[in-house]
Amino acid sequence: MTSSAPAPASATLDPANPFASPSPLPYGLPDYAAVREEHYEPAILAGMAQQRAEVEAIATDPAPPTVANTLEALERSGRLLDRALRAFDNQLSADATPGLEDVQERLAPRLAAHADALAMDARLHARATALADAAASGDLDLDAGTAYLLERLLIRMRRAGVALGAAEQERLRALNARLTILEAQFGRRLLAGANAAAVLVTDRAELDGLPEDAVAGAAAAAAARGHEGAWLLELQLPTRQGVLASLRSRDLRERVQRASESRGADGGEHDTRAIVLETARLRAERARLLGYPHHAAYVAEDATARTADAVEQMLARLAPAAVANARAEAGELEALLRATEGADAELRASDWAFLSEQVRQARFALDDAALRPYLELDRVLRDGVFEAARRLFGISLAERTDLVGYHPDVRVFEVFDSPEPGRPGEGLGLFLGDWYTRGSKRGGAWMNALVDQSHLLGERPVVVNNLNVVKPPAGEPTLLTWDEVITVFHEFGHALHGLLSDVRYPSQSGTAVPRDFVEYPSQVNEMWAWEPQVLRGFAVHHATGEPMPEQWVETMLASRQWGEGFATTEYLAAALLDQAWHRLAPEDVPTSVDEVVPFEQAALEAAGVALAAVPPRYRTTYYNHVWGSGYAAGYYSYVWSEVLDADTGEWYRERGGLARANGEAFRRRLLARGGSQDPMTSFRDLRGRDPEITPLLARRGLEA
Repeated sequence: MTSSAPAPASATLDPANPFASPSPLPYGLPDYAAVREEHYEPAILAGMAQQRAEVEAIATDPAPPTVANTLEALERSGRLLDRALRAFDNQLSADATPGLEDVQERLAPRLAAHADALAMDARLHARATALADAAASGDLDLDAGTAYLLERLLIRMRRAGVALGAAEQERLRALNARLTILEAQFGRRLLAGANAAAVLVTDRAELDGLPEDAVAGAAAAAAARGHEGAWLLELQLPTRQGVLASLRSRDLRERVQRASESRGADGGEHDTRAIVLETARLRAERARLLGYPHHAAYVAEDATARTADAVEQMLARLAPAAVANARAEAGELEALLRATEGADAELRASDWAFLSEQVRQARFALDDAALRPYLELDRVLRDGVFEAARRLFGISLAERTDLVGYHPDVRVFEVFDSPEPGRPGEGLGLFLGDWYTRGSKRGGAWMNALVDQSHLLGERPVVVNNLNVVKPPAGEPTLLTWDEVITVFHEFGHALHGLLSDVRYPSQSGTAVPRDFVEYPSQVNEMWAWEPQVLRGFAVHHATGEPMPEQWVETMLASRQWGEGFATTEYLAAALLDQAWHRLAPEDVPTSVDEVVPFEQAALEAAGVALAAVPPRYRTTYYNHVWGSGYAAGYYSYVWSEVLDADTGEWYRERGGLARANGEAFRRRLLARGGSQDPMTSFRDLRGRDPEITPLLARRGLEA
């Protein structure tokens, strides 16, 4: 597909287009077997035109505004656009093609303009305001979910600029259109740059220490790109690359580290610095136009944090203790390094994972490579992730091999509200798992919703989990690292938030909560990977069937705080860097690409987290969370959510841990409510009080 001008928008769509009518598949799963690349653009354009017509009818309705003819009518609008755009966005992130990327770049400004037209419609705002006034005066009785829906609608419209003058609205529309183009360009350039930066190895001896299945995966990756007889170490999204824990070659470790950290800053065709600077400047201008001092303030106001100062204070509270822990860990690692490399050897970032693994083996008798045969993907899913969900929430999953996803690697499971599939119990929805990395998939791990749960529309959820695990050769088992096991549990926590939603309105479904709350349920779900009775169920040798040795399990549990100094510091460095970029006024954003790296270094030094051996989890130039995704000024949300998560872990332990009653309470009081009320109200309903930070400090060894 070429980047020619987009097709004209029409509310009609060729009936042969798979999106022209709701999917005939169970739960509305997109019929990816019938969808072709050329179907997306006309469906999205028709969807926008159709929704504009629907909204025009709402805005010009001569009848006085009611919940039915205004709020519910808005919730019902845009169904064609919704099903086409969700299927498109999901495939674009997980199995992109140049054609799909062209469609995204062409349509991004039109989609932004479409959203602006709805959010800035003064007629809609007047109808919503009339409903709010009637409710305030007692003339209109709203249930809690509808009242919150109305409240959030008015807030969204205000934050979208509905109250601005005509000239300011015109400028805001231009900013939004340009920003969507920049975000699409960043993601596209980052993916291409990551593929180009993969490290090619031609000498098998350099791979000494890498597990055999990982070596085989690297050989397969090289062959797929035309490098028969070589090995390709593909890059993961974060700075720290998983292979560094195993590779004995210090030179190769440094090559991998440099390849990782130089992404987007090499001056070549994949350089992202100009995109970063323009994005930061335009976001700052937009925030000022809307009455905020900077983009971080704009983001925080609509989150549970409420203010950028509250975010800054929390991060500043954690950073000194985290850095102190990281320095102590560095001292141990450098001593180990000098024992083998000489008294003058200096600890590098590329050494950290390998040496940390040596310390962990010596102190806790654990070897990541030795653990992997006990961490086979299917077993982790069946007897770990799914089993914990069964015990807690009374749900079960059964694979549907008759249903297909958007790529051959995608597996589809039906979810039942019963402990065993096939027994009496309601079908809740579908769960799609896409666990393998490939050149067409963006880095990282995430959850998408293809269909939102909604009683108003009579729809049940369809959710997707994506990871980037290296795919083994055909017939070989998929063996995970422990970090990957945690990621599987984490992402399924997001899936549970979508699958167990029980709300009336689609805009309130599942993960439709503030960014600094959305990670909370997923982080809670990580705790079950560490639960001894769950861990012993899935930690079984893939070939022999033998359980992981009991002393290994005990050692794993005892070793949880080793490396927390590094992990917390690299995370906080990235979160503080995100804040630094987004607390700038437009005139303070650097103007030259040569200033990007110095700005980053100065920001890290000012925050007290500039450790050469502990680089940020994401450096500016490959920070997809904030330049290509939805976490701009919001990367802090992981640790903000972890305060809630750690406190909830205490709640579970106080009540007996992995128990059905506990899971039911968590499901009904929190997961099911999605965004139908203030999420902190849901937390207080569960916990009986506001969150406390003490459990987080203890978990991460930050009490000092």
